Amino acid sequence: MTSLLDLWDDPQPHDAAWNMAADEVLLRHATRPLLRVYRWSRPAVSIGYFFRLPADAPDSTGSREFVRRWTGGGRVLHGDDFTYSLIVPRAAPESLFSPVESYRWIHGHLCAALCDAGHAAVLVAPAPQSSPADAARDAECFQAPVASDVLVAGRKVAGAGQRRSRHGLLHQGSVQGVALPENFAAVLASRLAEEARLTAEKDFKEYEEEIEALAREKYATEAWLHRA
Repeated sequence: MTSLLDLWDDPQPHDAAWNMAADEVLLRHATRPLLRVYRWSRPAVSIGYFFRLPADAPDSTGSREFVRRWTGGGRVLHGDDFTYSLIVPRAAPESLFSPVESYRWIHGHLCAALCDAGHAAVLVAPAPQSSPADAARDAECFQAPVASDVLVAGRKVAGAGQRRSRHGLLHQGSVQGVALPENFAAVLASRLAEEARLTAEKDFKEYEEEIEALAREKYATEAWLHRA
């Protein structure tokens, strides 16, 4: 558990490229851990940075928005899920955890928050052949549990991808298939930190142009979506 955390439970839905750009920009500027909970302006599907696409099509996304994450992992459907990002700046000691340690640390607190919400959640046990770093790059994320993913009644309900940079750690996660209370963002924040400080969109207004530029110039481009 970290000592102090900013919580931004953003009620305003955004498009897929904006959501991905926001996480990257906020990682550049965060001075303490930030839990961002966000919504989608329409149903979307995200794929991990290393996800391999068919040569002739982005995937069977139907009417969903399609976006490639900066983090790893497989293919995730968004819209009805609880989508969150945890940003841990370089100055925070938790940013120095190994990928396996940070995944287990974050999902351990998420598991406790789900138990607080009335679900008998457990972590997937470690196994030599199963770790977040080795998750199948072409897999449907919620059909391919790896070590420290979260299960309820034997079914995967939470997974995530991570990215490390010189600025710190970005953990992008999704919780699906379980009913959550309206205050679940605060419940999760209380598990992750001794104290959570509520923030709002106005606290991040200074980064708005940077986010919009990154969404337009990176996450919405064909070069990024179809990178080899």
